[in-house]
Amino acid sequence: MRSIRINRCWLALGLGLLAVGAAAAEREVNLYSSRHYDTDDALYEEFTAATGITVNVIEADADELVARIQAEGANSAADVLITVDAGRLFRAEQAGVLQPVAAASLEAAIPANLRHPNGLWFGFSQRVRSIIYAKDRVDPKAITSYRDLADPRWQGKICIRSSSNIYNQSLVASMIEGDGVEATEAWAKGLVANLARPPQGGDTDQILAVAAGECDLAVANHYYYVRLLKSAKAEEQAAAAKVNILFPDQADRGTHANISGAGLVATAPNKDNAIKFLEYLATPGAQTYFALGNHEFPVVEGAKLDPVLEGWGDFKKDTVNASMLGEHQAEAVKLMDRAGWQ
Repeated sequence: MRSIRINRCWLALGLGLLAVGAAAAEREVNLYSSRHYDTDDALYEEFTAATGITVNVIEADADELVARIQAEGANSAADVLITVDAGRLFRAEQAGVLQPVAAASLEAAIPANLRHPNGLWFGFSQRVRSIIYAKDRVDPKAITSYRDLADPRWQGKICIRSSSNIYNQSLVASMIEGDGVEATEAWAKGLVANLARPPQGGDTDQILAVAAGECDLAVANHYYYVRLLKSAKAEEQAAAAKVNILFPDQADRGTHANISGAGLVATAPNKDNAIKFLEYLATPGAQTYFALGNHEFPVVEGAKLDPVLEGWGDFKKDTVNASMLGEHQAEAVKLMDRAGWQ
């Protein structure tokens, strides 16, 4: 059977998925996903081939999907919610749209810090918040920690995206967990004082700004750099060649690591199939698809790494439980606002 992909036109679709027959419903699982990578199609097809369960997919922004599940209530067709960043999974958790899963296979395969303590969601790949530096202007030995970004020596030399970006909110949340509110706020103020320009654009824009000489350092998730390295556009490859990547806090708690993850929807009509799908995502084969789709790090042993990531070798990642990134989210936003981080 072939996966059914339904894109952002979900508002016009209404409750179309509910029209399927009861017999067909027994052999399907409905995913509400904010991921949009080509390799996910192959992943779904392999799951169907192995189980006979058809995968139906609705794609939209994570907040839209959570709002849809809430609006649909008990009639929701959603079985599994898939999204990126623990902060967004926390929002789904707080909205009450997830239910716990107790599966020995998931607990055995996925490290405890990458899954919700009560089984409300599970991380299936990792992304790290790296520091990008200009090869010709920065000695990487001068940057060993995120804390160094607040050093006055970098005044006017740092690019970073807005405080409204959840990746930055989760980074600050992780620092609150490790260093406390007071120290993190002092750091944020120092960072703001060192900005080369007001926060603007996405992670790719920060990297390109370093390549263009607008700043010497930037903060970006690692896979944005890999995308530029592998780009089919000569100008993007040229930009990537002017910068390099480093992973801070190797002598401390490790580089901030976030997740792509999924959880079982509270009203899932195909609960058993949904749990089978979650268990499938934790197998080495599925992990390879899941991680390679966005050059992310798999979370289970035996999965293949993207060749670029493999070339970086082992490095230390922060092992704080990803749930704390959501727990500290509100405080992180307030802190960033007080620090003047636009």
